[in-house]
Amino acid sequence: MTLSRRDLEQNRMSTLYASATRRAALTAEELSASLTATLAAKPKGAGWWVFGYGSLVWNPLFPVAETQPGTVRGFHRRFCLRSMASRGTPDEPGLVLGLDRGGSCRGLVFRLPAPLAVDELHLLWRREMVVGGYVPRWVKVEVEGSERCALTFIVKRSHPHYTGKLAVDEQVRILGCACGAFGSSRDYLNHTRAALATHGIVDGYLEALAARLAVPLAAG
Repeated sequence: MTLSRRDLEQNRMSTLYASATRRAALTAEELSASLTATLAAKPKGAGWWVFGYGSLVWNPLFPVAETQPGTVRGFHRRFCLRSMASRGTPDEPGLVLGLDRGGSCRGLVFRLPAPLAVDELHLLWRREMVVGGYVPRWVKVEVEGSERCALTFIVKRSHPHYTGKLAVDEQVRILGCACGAFGSSRDYLNHTRAALATHGIVDGYLEALAARLAVPLAAG
């Protein structure tokens, strides 16, 4: 089972995290205030683009008018946010990707149909901002021959679910065993790798993790 659009429409993420964690999910009012502030900060002339680097790459759950590979500078993709419900449990937290400071990240930039954009962002907030583990931010995305201004989600380093720079061995251990309401952390990794590869993007960090995870399977 993986996250569906219906889950977002029924606000299931909020229900799951409210029951699974000591830190309650953000309220509807808090989510709305966050989105309102983000929209107010939208640069003049920017379109309705969203930069995906993790699960959005393979399961966006919003209508997409256009998709392009692109690069964000100043941030890199890393498993640095614990998942207490969707890809893990409170007893065995999983890991999901975030954008953390430094380096660069290749991902996909999606264009939302303008008439639907604000309504779709309300659903996106229920998914990405359920516990406030990210900071929504408008960033520059380099695409072939041009540049896009896109919305993305930077990991919030002050959040209690932020892991910092976990040792690779610990990342491998968690990815190999954690599973939550919407699937395993291992599947999250492999779905992301596969979806990026269909767009010609190979992330050495993700590939190295997958190779480490494959060793026990091959040995068994």
